[in-house]
Amino acid sequence: MEEYRRIADLFARRIADGRLRPGDRLPPQRVLARRHRIANSTAIRVYGELARRGLVVGEVGRGTFVRAAPPPPGAGLALAEPAGDAPVDLQLNYPVAEGQSELMARALAALARADVLGEQTSLPAAATGTAEARSAAARVLARPGWAPDPDRVLFAGNGRQAIAAALSALVPPGGALGIEALTYPLVKTVAERLGVRLVPIGLDGEGMRPDALAAAHRAGPLAAVYVQPTLHNPLSLTASPGRRAELADVLRESGLTAIEDTTWAFLVPDAPAPLAAHAPERVVLVDSLSKRLAPGLTVGHLVAPDAPMVQELARALRSGAWTAGGLALAAATRWAADGTVDALVAAKRADAAARHALMARHVGGYRIRTSPHAYYCWWELPAPWRAETFVAAAAERGIAQTPGPSFAVDGRGAGGGGRPVPGRGLARGAADAVRVGLASPPLPVLERALARLAELAERGPDGTGLPR
Repeated sequence: MEEYRRIADLFARRIADGRLRPGDRLPPQRVLARRHRIANSTAIRVYGELARRGLVVGEVGRGTFVRAAPPPPGAGLALAEPAGDAPVDLQLNYPVAEGQSELMARALAALARADVLGEQTSLPAAATGTAEARSAAARVLARPGWAPDPDRVLFAGNGRQAIAAALSALVPPGGALGIEALTYPLVKTVAERLGVRLVPIGLDGEGMRPDALAAAHRAGPLAAVYVQPTLHNPLSLTASPGRRAELADVLRESGLTAIEDTTWAFLVPDAPAPLAAHAPERVVLVDSLSKRLAPGLTVGHLVAPDAPMVQELARALRSGAWTAGGLALAAATRWAADGTVDALVAAKRADAAARHALMARHVGGYRIRTSPHAYYCWWELPAPWRAETFVAAAAERGIAQTPGPSFAVDGRGAGGGGRPVPGRGLARGAADAVRVGLASPPLPVLERALARLAELAERGPDGTGLPR
């Protein structure tokens, strides 16, 4: 038998007989190599074999840990039963309101005429769309205390492409982007593709800290900053008007431009005016219709601070092939005009409140960060659970969720700035937290899944219950 398999079998027996318990940390690979008098490459193969068998999980920067054990035979049958024909997805977060398809079909019926369809599909839509589309989008994006100039509205295929275009226009390859220390994971991926370095900015109970942003820029400088002031994903934080004014002051004093992501802001009926209202000359606002309407036929929006930036963003959209499709833009314009968008926004606000109530009923007794308007919650898991072991144990029960480290910006490597994070604050506990998405499953399925997660959390990694 090869040496690495013999040592892996030794660890497997220790796990099986309880000498190594779920959540226990295995020695670092170099220590393992020294103890067993093997090469470092062999030690790497040992841990790779244990991971292949599903016995351990690696956590970047923390080490290798024994995975959560399945429930004891005959125990927790309700928890272990299948969650339906398919896993319950609490990772993706696309809300669907009752009657949504019927509402959207009305506008699409008019577009199905051959002459209209031919016009909308013959050429790609321009980055600036049409005057009618810009006016309709400006009405959709308007908030109390702020309304965009229709002439500064541009269109992308979706919200992700809008973010990519804004990053491309504002941050050169190798440049630094300030970003909340916990953030929307896809922004990290887009930044890496564009060669943008990420510099994590500390958070508190209102989101990005102005003093931490200023300190990071002094240590930098930064080329731009990405921020989610309303219903921050994953923490559901919403900055007060005072906090937004403070951030605006930092933008002006530093000459920074912010990319303000307001994708989820439509869920908050009384949300403060966006950061763009406080520093209109220093903010590119990005949004989309994917959450308001549906992910399969959507449009992304950008609002530029001035005419020169309109041209910069338009060039970025064209060069990245990120402009909206003509048919999608025509449909979105009709949905804005005929009241479909407004009707679905109201329906999804009510739906989010109902799902939040289910979440509060089943896991509200734990340390949860959320908002009654949010379609997600940040769950700071009880010890000795860690994010990776809890996610793995939930997956064994047919429930998918997102581990906290997926949202963390570590500030190292190709996608990071390699600097300390001023006031890291709420980001410290990411390794022991998960984000639970509430939007996608039907309500009865969501309730069963939340009940299973609560029972799983209470049982602990080894199935014997949490310490009291």
